[in-house]
Amino acid sequence: MSITTPLFQHHKHCDEIFADAEEACANGEWTAGGEAFALLSNQLEAHFSSEEELLFPAFETATGMTSGPTEVMRGEHRQMRDLLAQMQGALASRDGDAFGGAAETLLILMQQHNMKEENILYPMCDNALGSSDVGAALAERLS
Repeated sequence: MSITTPLFQHHKHCDEIFADAEEACANGEWTAGGEAFALLSNQLEAHFSSEEELLFPAFETATGMTSGPTEVMRGEHRQMRDLLAQMQGALASRDGDAFGGAAETLLILMQQHNMKEENILYPMCDNALGSSDVGAALAERLS
């Protein structure tokens, strides 16, 4: 198992929860949508914070790269947090159009973000961190 395997797996987990939340809210099932959205928000925050607090600092220390891919990913995390806040507001007011619009934007951003991480950053981290214990710490945080 590579250091970043838990993150790959967690991307899929978050995608599934996202689909549940989006579908429920699109169908006006606000209680179920709210529950799925709360889980999605919690899981995305766990994912972002695991990267920002464990993976990125370890990668930056190992490579000396403090601006570059990790800086871009942190910026995208901020954008996704903003979209989650918009979705939360739309959910609170049961505004299906606003929720759907923010959800669509978030989905596109998540897909692009995950592809960059999975195809570029994660392989760089696996190479730079070798036999580090970061993978075990990530797995523990995301289980």
